[in-house]
Amino acid sequence: MLGVCYYPEHWPRERWAEDAERMRALGLTYVRIGEFAWSRIEPDPGRFTWEWLDEAIETLGNAGLKIVLGTPTATPPKWLVDRHPEILAHDAQGHPRKFGSRRHYTHSSRVYLQESHRIVTEYARRYGQNPHLAGWQTDNEYGCHDTVRSYGPEDLRAFRSWLQAKYGRIDALNTAWGTVFWSMEYRSFDEVDLPNLTVTEPNPSHVLDFYRFSSDQVVAYNKMQVEVIRQYSPGRFIAHNFMGFYTHFDHFAVADDLDVASWDSYPQGFTDREAPISDERKVHYARASHPDIAAFHHDLYRGTKARWWVMEQQPGPVNWAPNNPSPAPGMVRLWTWEALAHGAEVVSYFRWRQVPFAQEQMHAGLHRPDFQPDVGYFEAKQVLEELARLPLPQTTQAPVALIYDYEASWLFETQPHGSGWNYTVLCMHFHTALRKLGLNIDFVRPGADLSGYKLVVAPSLPIVREKTLEALEKAPCPIVLGPRTGSKTEHFQIPPGLPPGALQALLPLKVTRVESYRPGLADTVFFGGEKWKAEVWKEWIESDLEPIATFGDGKGAIYQHHHLHYLAFWPSREFLNAYLGQVVRALGLSVNLLPDGMRVRQRGNLVFAFNYADHPQAAPAPRGAEFVLGGPTIEAYNLSIWKQE
Repeated sequence: MLGVCYYPEHWPRERWAEDAERMRALGLTYVRIGEFAWSRIEPDPGRFTWEWLDEAIETLGNAGLKIVLGTPTATPPKWLVDRHPEILAHDAQGHPRKFGSRRHYTHSSRVYLQESHRIVTEYARRYGQNPHLAGWQTDNEYGCHDTVRSYGPEDLRAFRSWLQAKYGRIDALNTAWGTVFWSMEYRSFDEVDLPNLTVTEPNPSHVLDFYRFSSDQVVAYNKMQVEVIRQYSPGRFIAHNFMGFYTHFDHFAVADDLDVASWDSYPQGFTDREAPISDERKVHYARASHPDIAAFHHDLYRGTKARWWVMEQQPGPVNWAPNNPSPAPGMVRLWTWEALAHGAEVVSYFRWRQVPFAQEQMHAGLHRPDFQPDVGYFEAKQVLEELARLPLPQTTQAPVALIYDYEASWLFETQPHGSGWNYTVLCMHFHTALRKLGLNIDFVRPGADLSGYKLVVAPSLPIVREKTLEALEKAPCPIVLGPRTGSKTEHFQIPPGLPPGALQALLPLKVTRVESYRPGLADTVFFGGEKWKAEVWKEWIESDLEPIATFGDGKGAIYQHHHLHYLAFWPSREFLNAYLGQVVRALGLSVNLLPDGMRVRQRGNLVFAFNYADHPQAAPAPRGAEFVLGGPTIEAYNLSIWKQE
């Protein structure tokens, strides 16, 4: 099913009924509204103007649309900020982040927690049993605009309380943080400050705990909203819309309290702004987007919750990337089908109509500001026509699992020990390599049950807790562990007995030294009769095991013990294509390296092939395949679907 985001408060009321009828005529099922409407709902403290939202919900619902109602807490109104400026977040320089855009609050504000509880309660009481209401979205894009970590008085108070609850006694904190170093010892929790504005690098243990605390604040804030909604609106699903390339809070933990995980998919914007590829490759994929950007996040958020949506799908040029070209003809359709192939329950386009004012006036919608359909409208229409004759089977467990660890991202952000080290980039290397081999991938959290998988990859797990160790030991398949796995204790210290710490019980080796390489500096890895570049990172290993690959200096680069493989270097995508390809072929899986721009995804008995390239390519289908969409030649920016034999 498809949906759309709509903002009735942006348009004259006389347009609402026409918009609703056109949405339904197009074939849309869901419409999300209300997530930025606090000032229109409560223009003055305690004075509510519900009539317009009542009418909007009734109008949309009477047209046969199902409503997803967003709680309005991402945009506290001016009167609330003026009354309680302490709700504002503070940047790392200690400056308040003022009113005038969105997400201008800290999750640690006691007042804002109360006010959020109050407005969510009002929303849920009024609309929780509305027959047109299908579900809820809590807030909007937690963390957008770098708003998880705040450095104000309310954050300091809450952080000290969090530390006291965690450690109990200040001497336990001092030991965990190693504060004897540089005379950083504390006599009480009231002496602990936030880890900003220090003369040089703050204590990494301090920083990591602050990042954990900041994540926990988001989890608690979301849980508060969920509990209110469940009280007044039983039987409706609750979702949140996560973002791309965002790691400042644990999305698995937030999703634990949700019914549906969703994310906002803007593949072109992410390609231009954040994709870990060269400028030359960004130009190459400027109109199509990198073929693994959307898929990486589809797999990630499906991993946080079995039910998942794309809450906002890019329908045309965005406004927020450094450069915003128009998508190539066919890409909105391709992105929609890519999400469905990965198991999306709903794909919802942002938005019904491009607004002609304020910050997002240059962001496209399904309609232009003059009320005429835009390019994305017709591509969505084509998808709906295709879906009408092509029922989709259920998704099943992938053959490969990728262990994704938000805490690892925080740890490496705190102390990367090399300018090129980036956890998300490393994970994308593994994911892209597996995609290039034509494999489906599931994302799982550390400690998850790994039964049923043919292969597990962990790009890096610096902290290996007991539950994770048990899962790795019990896994019935090969596990490929990336560099720096087991390199730290949970208090951000080098493990006793050296890395990989407790993992040495399963993998008898020690990391005795590490090196990080600047761009242009690299070592060589000899594997499979070929030479591969080892850039960014290298580890020196002591072990009685015989390495299965070596560096140019003869030191071991890859070790295997039973089902565990350990890579003592930063692997390139090209190396991973070769190495992981060898591992999966040894398991009896049929894989072939796909050409540039071609990707496949299997859903049930259907195989989807997507051509992100600017030229036609042959579908990687077996001879005699039964195509249900497209054919053996896939045109540029197009797709084909065939039945699996």
